[in-house]
Amino acid sequence: MSVREQAERPSDPRLSRRRLMAMAATTTGAIGSVMLDLPAFAEEKMAMPTDRIEKLLPGFRHSRIETSGAEINTFVKGEGAPLLLLHGHPQTLVCWHKVAPTLAERFTVVLTDLRGYGDSSKPDGGKDSIAYSKREMARDQVEVMRSLGFERFYAAGHDRGGRVLHRLLLDHPNAVTRAALLDIAPTATMYAKANKDFAMRYMWWFFLSQPAPLPETLIGNNLDFYLQAHINKQNKTPGAIDPLAFEEYRRCYTRETLHAVCEDYRAAAGIDLVHDAADSDKRIGCPLLLLWGEKGVVGSSYDVRATWREKAVDVRGESLPCGHYLPEEAPELVIDRLSDFFT
Repeated sequence: MSVREQAERPSDPRLSRRRLMAMAATTTGAIGSVMLDLPAFAEEKMAMPTDRIEKLLPGFRHSRIETSGAEINTFVKGEGAPLLLLHGHPQTLVCWHKVAPTLAERFTVVLTDLRGYGDSSKPDGGKDSIAYSKREMARDQVEVMRSLGFERFYAAGHDRGGRVLHRLLLDHPNAVTRAALLDIAPTATMYAKANKDFAMRYMWWFFLSQPAPLPETLIGNNLDFYLQAHINKQNKTPGAIDPLAFEEYRRCYTRETLHAVCEDYRAAAGIDLVHDAADSDKRIGCPLLLLWGEKGVVGSSYDVRATWREKAVDVRGESLPCGHYLPEEAPELVIDRLSDFFT
């Protein structure tokens, strides 16, 4: 596998607002009758702004790493034990900017954009959105760490990154020695216990997973509004989202990204549940730290420790006084808890 030092720049042209509105109008009929060229959702993305990245992640070394099915945008800093940090939706690896520089004083911190997100590649989803199964997304991360020389490592995942990490712990049990999951309950558990309250508060689980091109068309009509509304809904700490970080989230949230995100959620509602059912008897063997926001949906809807004791043999954790975005809303507490756990 090779490492390349150049940011991705999708070449697909920007979709005009007039054309998008025209396509949206066609969705009044049956979904099966709507024929859209999904790659047309891609828009030209600005090259990675190195000055902004340097302000957010000072001193981190950038590379692009080829895996079996994608190219993964990667940043690395530090010389201690390796620690992989995985972000969630609708963000990028930049979500760790308040946490990663301090952790890099003690660990070799590896930040990656999940496939389909940020500046990583966005492969075609394929049948059943298999390319965005957490199994494939987890394989990316193991291959990235191996390419960097790390066969075994610590790992923490927030939101979608936590779901990728859950699958990684099942498929590659010898790769991670300790793991932290931030603000998630198991995917299968959340679907199995879904009710009206959950559906209203986590509506994107049910909307983004609808067949293409319904969510792509409707959300793509105003990406700025959707991105801001999504973050505002889950952030419970005013001012926690740094404007520079938000600029990065918006730069990377193109229509191509939106389609990949929908494929991620379609996989979660389909093939991922098949994989979870097949592995229902497996339990995570390494020590597992759980952190969740006491003001968020997960913390108020589930006994988080109890849900994970059904999945792992060694579980500990606590709530933090914030909403969903722990690394940005409560960075000092996250640094403290991760440092203690991984040390």
